[in-house]
Amino acid sequence: MTNDDDLAQLRRDVRYLMDRTAILDCIANNARGCDRHDVELLTSSYHADGWDVHGNAVRSGPDYADFMNPIHDGAGQAHTHNITTHACEIDGDTAHAESYVLVFLLDHEGATTTTLGGRYLDRLERRDGAWRIAVRRCTVEWVLTGDASLLAAEGFKKQEYSRGSQNTSDLAYQRPLEVDTPSEIW
Repeated sequence: MTNDDDLAQLRRDVRYLMDRTAILDCIANNARGCDRHDVELLTSSYHADGWDVHGNAVRSGPDYADFMNPIHDGAGQAHTHNITTHACEIDGDTAHAESYVLVFLLDHEGATTTTLGGRYLDRLERRDGAWRIAVRRCTVEWVLTGDASLLAAEGFKKQEYSRGSQNTSDLAYQRPLEVDTPSEIW
């Protein structure tokens, strides 16, 4: 191999890694937008002509947040979308990704948690230099309901863990992230 060949391969490798990172960031921003009810962030993960398919609910990507936020509110007091296994095939400006997702929903009383396991099957496209979802198909493959009473236990409550909020007042948006005055320093 010549130096020119090495340089060309290095450029291809860097482009691939940058694309993979941007694609995974898009998918993670979608999950974060869902959990924080951040309409702007959630909407920005779709192209303006993108589509989202959750069962028989077929919505344009830009309309997805207005559709799903009330459903999440109705399902419980808190939820988290966790992206786990992620596979991605990139062909130029088009990518197909399969991302496993675990969704945890804490009921309104805080007594039970429901976990859904499924996958996001996405076609993403790079337009004007930005990767966004063109089509998302969601699968739900299993559901599990469990006891969440630990959250109400006195010993746990004494730990005073911060609680997330389903809006942009959540600690994840605090800049700079700071420490509150601790009640006890270890």
